[in-house]
Amino acid sequence: MNEKQLHIVLNSGRLSKQEITEIVKKLVVQPELTYPLLLEVLEQDKQDSFNASWVFDHLMRKKLEFLLPHYETFTKGLADLKSESIIRPMAHVCELSMERYFKIKDSRFIEHISNVHLERIMTINFDWLIGEYKIAAKAFAMSSLFYLGIHYDWIHPELKIILEQNIHGATAGYRSRASKILAGLQKLGF
Repeated sequence: MNEKQLHIVLNSGRLSKQEITEIVKKLVVQPELTYPLLLEVLEQDKQDSFNASWVFDHLMRKKLEFLLPHYETFTKGLADLKSESIIRPMAHVCELSMERYFKIKDSRFIEHISNVHLERIMTINFDWLIGEYKIAAKAFAMSSLFYLGIHYDWIHPELKIILEQNIHGATAGYRSRASKILAGLQKLGF
C-alpha cells in the first residue's frame, strides 16, 4: 500500500471491522505510512469522518512504537479535535502511550516523549474528563491522568476530587472506571 492508496481507502465510505483489520495488517509492516495516517485522522476531524482514527487506534494497539517519531504532531493535534468519533480512539492512544511510559517504563517512550508532550496530554485529558464528552473518552482520560500523576504530584489529588464529585450521577461505565481509579489512588495514599 502507498500513501495515495491509503488516502483512497480511508475516504471511500465507512469501513467495516474486517476492512480495518485488513488495512492494519498491511500497515504493521509499513511504519512509513503512520505519519500520513495520522494526518488523515486530523484532516477527517474537519470532515466529520472517522475511518482514519479507527484504523489509527487499531494500528497503535499493535505497533504503538510507530507513533514515537510523530509524537509532536500527535500531541499538538489533540487540542483541535472536535468529533467524538475521533476523540475516543485518540484518547485511547493517549492511554496506551501513558501506560507504556509510566507503567511499563519502555525506554523508547521515555526517550521520545518530552515534558511538553506530557503537559499537552495532561491538559487535553483534563478537558476530556471534565467536558461534555462521552464515557469512553472520559474513561481513557481517567487512566491517562492516573499515570500522569506519577510525574505530576498535584494530579492525583485533583483527579480524586473530580471523580468523587462526578461518580454518583454518572453512567455505569463511568462509575466502573472511576471506582477502579479511585481504588488505585487509595492504594497510593490518596
